[in-house]
Amino acid sequence: MASAWQSVKSMHQWMLENGDKRTDPWLLVYSPMPVASIFLLYLGVVWAGPKLMKHRQPVDLKAVLIVYNFAMVCLSVYMFHEFLVTSILSNYSYLCQPVDYSTSPLAMRMAKACWWFFFSKVIELADTVFFILRKKNSQLTFLHVYHHGTMIFNWWAGAKYLAGGQSFCIGLLNTFVHTVMYSYYGLAALGPHMQKYLWWKRYLTSLQLLQFVLLTTHTGYNLFTECDFPDSMNAYVFFYCVSLILLFSNFYYQSYLSRKSKKT
Repeated sequence: MASAWQSVKSMHQWMLENGDKRTDPWLLVYSPMPVASIFLLYLGVVWAGPKLMKHRQPVDLKAVLIVYNFAMVCLSVYMFHEFLVTSILSNYSYLCQPVDYSTSPLAMRMAKACWWFFFSKVIELADTVFFILRKKNSQLTFLHVYHHGTMIFNWWAGAKYLAGGQSFCIGLLNTFVHTVMYSYYGLAALGPHMQKYLWWKRYLTSLQLLQFVLLTTHTGYNLFTECDFPDSMNAYVFFYCVSLILLFSNFYYQSYLSRKSKKT
């Protein structure tokens, strides 16, 4: 037991000491403990929230959701702009790009974009809280909790160890998709009269799937080529995206294809 605890302490110390010195001072980056605490709190809310709301009326969050969703659109647009413009100005390769750990203005600009992307994943945990308060428990699927819960760890690691390089591809694609996604949710929050304009929901899921297919292809390519970017991270992203392809494909089938076949 003592040796196991010593191994944990050694691993924790290694994680603290081997991060990107540029991003270590930034909020929530230096140690994994704050993010781990947020994750445990999140799981606690997922478990206890529906139970606490069971005998209560759904909370009317219309105004909050309108502001939140369109604020997330603005944040996503900002991050997409930063990833795209900074990568162009830095002459990034879209096939293989090592991390620039220097403190040059462009390297720091990309690192800040990565930190904002990480922090946006913390903010997005509010999606789950809103579902619980509105008693939309059918939305609390394994896919939802898995995706939201894991992304904060994925991008904590991104901000701490790989704030730049080809990590930007994930941010670039995801912020584009989230601009579209939160636009949809913002419009839906305006009220039932908007539903006739929101016929494209299934295409939003298709866009999410396309994103994961592109990222799987991109990281898979880099696993078999000479690229000065950690293969361990490429392998993790590859298998993580495969898991999301499977989960989102199942969601698409259950939401659109299965229902359609039952109707016929």
